[in-house]
Amino acid sequence: MQSYGKFAALYDRLMRDVDRDAWAEYIISLLGSPPRMVADCACGTGEITLRLARAGYCVTGVDLSEEMLAVAAEKARKMRLKVPFICQDMRRLALHRQVDAVVSACDGVNYLASRRALSEFAAAAYAALKPGGVLLFDVSSRYKLSTILGNNTFALDETDSAYIWQNAYDPETKLIRMELTFFARIVNETKYERFTETHLQRAHSEREIRAALADAGFERAEAYEAFTRNPPRDESERLQFMAWKGI
Repeated sequence: MQSYGKFAALYDRLMRDVDRDAWAEYIISLLGSPPRMVADCACGTGEITLRLARAGYCVTGVDLSEEMLAVAAEKARKMRLKVPFICQDMRRLALHRQVDAVVSACDGVNYLASRRALSEFAAAAYAALKPGGVLLFDVSSRYKLSTILGNNTFALDETDSAYIWQNAYDPETKLIRMELTFFARIVNETKYERFTETHLQRAHSEREIRAALADAGFERAEAYEAFTRNPPRDESERLQFMAWKGI
């Protein structure tokens, strides 16, 4: 799995057009009323984690990137929120006690770059849940990764940072390789630093995801077009999954 490095310092800046408030509200609408214990996997810089905490949930943030977790922890400190963050691979999720819900937002599951890795996460999430608990996660769809992002180049140029994002999609493996080149202004200087990162995501199909959830032991699973309760369409760009552990 790819671990965000220097990109962590720029991540929120480059994602600021994403409505995190609406995203968190959607997750909350699926979770139900607090108090509930929640593990937020692939939590990144904590944007969803901290919104859940402010809404009254008892949340633990989990991510593989120490750099992203450092950003998240600093935000929590400034907001005076007591949110634990742990550096851990979501495929090996291991908590001190079981939780009511495991969530993962904004492509965390796409970074599971094989069907085996997807199955490992499903099994780990199942083990981490209390009886009756729920797993919530979204994925960028195969349509989006293969057609919209695949084999395309994107660029962004802002006052203090810029990036070039080049993608290559392999229809055989269903993997998309993202080559990102960043130019970021060094703090208090006029110079810019150039660095690159490579990210690998897999376009998991709805069928593969449902099979992984069933194999892990989940009693029931549903899929929606993200941010709705409607069934997915062929051209849905993001899918939301809910799976329940039996009582």
